[in-house]
Formats: sequence, C-alpha cells, structure tokens
Amino acid sequence: MSTDEQKTARIPRRVIWLALAGAVGGFLFGFDSSVVNGAVDAMKDEFALSEAVTGFAVAVALLGCAAGAYLAGKVADRYGRIPAMKLGALLFLISAIGTGFCFSVWDLIFWRLVGGLGIGLASVIAPAYISEISPRHVRGRLASLQQLAITTGIFAALLSDALFATSAGGAHQAFWLGIEAWRWMFLAAAVPAVLYGVIAFTLPESPRFLVVQGKEDLARKVFDSIAPDEDTDRHLREIREAIEEDQLAGRKGSLRGKAFGLQAVVWIGITLSVLQQFVGINVIFYYSTTLWKAVGFQEKDSLTISVATSVTNILVTLVAIALVDRIGRRPILLAGSIGMAVSLGAMALAFASAKGTGSDITLPGAWGPVALVAANVFVISFGASWGPLVWVLLGEIFPARIRARALGLAAAAQWIANFAITLSFPVMAAGSLPLTYAMYALFAAASFFFVMYKVPETNGMSLEQAETLFVPKGSVKV
Repeated sequence: MSTDEQKTARIPRRVIWLALAGAVGGFLFGFDSSVVNGAVDAMKDEFALSEAVTGFAVAVALLGCAAGAYLAGKVADRYGRIPAMKLGALLFLISAIGTGFCFSVWDLIFWRLVGGLGIGLASVIAPAYISEISPRHVRGRLASLQQLAITTGIFAALLSDALFATSAGGAHQAFWLGIEAWRWMFLAAAVPAVLYGVIAFTLPESPRFLVVQGKEDLARKVFDSIAPDEDTDRHLREIREAIEEDQLAGRKGSLRGKAFGLQAVVWIGITLSVLQQFVGINVIFYYSTTLWKAVGFQEKDSLTISVATSVTNILVTLVAIALVDRIGRRPILLAGSIGMAVSLGAMALAFASAKGTGSDITLPGAWGPVALVAANVFVISFGASWGPLVWVLLGEIFPARIRARALGLAAAAQWIANFAITLSFPVMAAGSLPLTYAMYALFAAASFFFVMYKVPETNGMSLEQAETLFVPKGSVKV
C-alpha cells in the first residue's frame, strides 16, 4: 500500500471514532424511549394508575422530546454542539435518578418529561454534529450511525428490562438493595448518561459552527485533524461563501421564508420527519401484543419478540449503512417506501379477516402467518431505509447558519407526529384495525411520491453543495 493509500485508510478511523462518540446520544435516545416498556405494568400497579394516566405517563416523554428538539437548535447555535451534548447528558442523568426513585405518578411524569428533553436534544445534536465532521464520501454511512445507535439503545433497554425482571422474579419484585426491579430499569440509564457526558468533554467542536462564530483558526485545526488529506482551504471557503450568501439574502440564520412562513427546505425536512412517523413504525414496537397474540404467541413471550425485533432493526440498519454511500439516498428511500406500502397493505388485508373484537382476536387460516411476515417485512423495509436515511438527509439539506435550528424544528415535528400516532392507535384500532393499517399504507405510498418529486440526490456532495439542490430555480439559495 502506498503512503497516500495509508493516509486515506487512516482518515476513517479518526472520523469514525468522532461519529461513534457523537452517536452515543442516539443510544441514550433509544434506551430512554424504550426502557419504560418493561416497567409499565409494575408502575401501573405501584401507583394504582388508570389506563389513561398510564398512557399519558408513557407518552409524556414524547412531548418533552419535541420541546427538547426545538430548544436544541437554539442552544447548539448559540453555545455550540458540544455544550448541547453536555446538557443532554445531564438531563438524561437527572431523569434516570428521578424516575428510579419517584414517589408518585406526578413526579414520575415530571422526570419522564425531563428525560424527554434530553432525548430531544440528542435527536438533534447527534446528526448535526456527525454530518458536520464527516468527509463527503463517507458522510452517509457515518450519519447512519445515529439510527444504528438508536436501535442498539432500544435493544439494550429491552434486554436490560428482561434481565432485571427475570432476575428479580418480576418487574414489581424487590431486587438489589431492596429496590424494585422496575426502578432499576430506569436507574440503569444513568450509566450511559454518565458515559455520554464524559465523551462530550473529549470531542472537538464542529468546524462549521466555529466558522460561523468567526473562529476559523480553530475550525482549521479540527478539519486538519479529522481529514488531513482533504483540502481544508476549500472546506473553509465553501462555508464562508454559504454564510455570505445567507447574509446577502437578508436571512442571517432565519428559518422564515415565503412558503407558509418558512423556507421551503425547512418544510421538506418537516415533511420527511412526519412521514417517517406516520407510516406507523412505533405501532409495531409499542402495540405489537395484539398482533403476536393473533398469530398464536402467548403474552409472556412479547418481551422476547420485542428483543428479537430490535435485533432485526440493528441488522437492517447495518445494511443501510453499507449501501447509502454506494447507491445513494433516493433509491434506498424509494425502495423502502414500496416495501412499507406493500407490507402494510398486506397487514390491512390480514386483519380484515380477523375474528373477535378488541384485543381478543384471531386470524383464521393463512392470514396469521401473512400478518406476521408482513409485520417483519415492514420493520425491515423501514429499518433499511426511512429509519436511518431521514436522519442522514436532515443533517445534509439545511444551510450551515440554520442547520441546528432547522434540524431541531424538523425533529420536534417528528416527535409530535410520534406522539399523535402513539396516542391515536388504540382508539383507531378499536374502531377498525384494517382501516388503521390501510391509512399507514397510504402514508407509505405518499412517502414514495414525496421523495420522487421533492428530494434530490445528495450522495457524494459537500454539505454546502447539497443544500443548493433545494433552491427553487431563479431564487437565492435556501
């Protein structure tokens, strides 16, 4: 191997480490959002909660996520990406301890809300930071680490829940130090929270943020350290030009524009985020018990099935990481939309044949296996496409001066959409499960046409080049 080839081979190791470290926030995101699954029944019994209050206690974290995502952009643009990471780690740690030692449903809800703020911060800062420190030829793969970290966090949370519950003889049983197992499930989140905080102190600030702040010397040092064989002067020049064009356009970092009060590119990011949730992916993770029971599984096996599903999510995310910089963003998103639409349509047909009502239903004949296969095809289609690639695009399409804030608004929209789907599914399913899945299939079909007509290919471009693709013809850069 030549000297130049050795240098090229060394670059990814440094950048991959920074991307992995930044993605730890995604791990916390997945862990904290899923750890409640194993504790729900024990929490309900502990505080004698009604169904409605239980549902709100679980879903309230999503509202905190929306608020945290929105605030993340302001914090990151004013103080930097790294301080925002440190704040997110602190919120995670406080939430883990607070929920673990909560004494009533009201402080449980409060600490869940605090944890949601931390998740919201992490959901914005990780993709923004990773995209800004990644060389263009590997940016898609590195940005996909955010989704890989999220799915790994989900897996770790579900596995730790299972281990605590099994070791204690039940989530409501006393475990170490006489503390109930369900409380240990929450307290376990303190470990990755501390790790995330420690890592944040070792990371360099985003070079693009430094340029925006007028600290080009520091930005040059960061660029030289993470990509020594790339043209640092060109990177700095592209960022300066993007900033100057923003200022000439009179926006100075504003999200405002002529498209219903926002810049068109911001609406594209919001729509990508909302469609990612409106296909109903979290229904599979939050409300899958009815499906598994309908095809013959016992309720006690649901946690094992959830863990297996989370492993599938990790594996297909690895597939997306391997392909995103080779075949591009658009082909993967379009293929994923087709797979989701077909599989959700199959689930709608299967449940149209269901016998029984409410949660007491069965699927006759071959419809049970059809529903089971369709659900897994849906998870694979989503996990290999819209799961990771939406985060890749959100990190690429926004101009540097508004990236964190625009990403924060798009992520907030994602969490609100998640909240809406999470709360609406039980009511909609009680009315008509086939129509519910058919609606998700329509959103999956809509996602295909949205990508086809509104989302250009950004593969292989610098961030400054990618953002120019979203400019309406005859107008200034958005």
